[in-house]
Amino acid sequence: MPKPDNDPSSIVQAYHEAWTSGDVDLALTYVSDALRCFAPDENVTTKDDWRRYLTGFVPMLTGAPEHARMVDANRVALWYFPQTAITATTHASELFTVEEGHIVEIRLVFDRMSYVPREQQD
Repeated sequence: MPKPDNDPSSIVQAYHEAWTSGDVDLALTYVSDALRCFAPDENVTTKDDWRRYLTGFVPMLTGAPEHARMVDANRVALWYFPQTAITATTHASELFTVEEGHIVEIRLVFDRMSYVPREQQD
């Protein structure tokens, strides 16, 4: 994968392509060590937390087609469908802030219940 320039959209694209293809280590090279993370799991707030989260989720991933992307200076919003054996139509959205060539903030939003098998949704 070519190294992106400092363009925020290119950095986010490289990051997204890396983790959705299973290469969490490469994905995290685009992320600042001082990452601030906001996710449905309140225990995921740092780069190390994010690594553990991605490492646990990536093996379940069967695809992640992009739906839309919007760029506003150093912020990039990405909507996509993280597909697993349980769902192929659940939207996820991430808002990234990029500074000095690295993602410094990720705000992830998705419906967690969509990833729970129906028989376990009580």
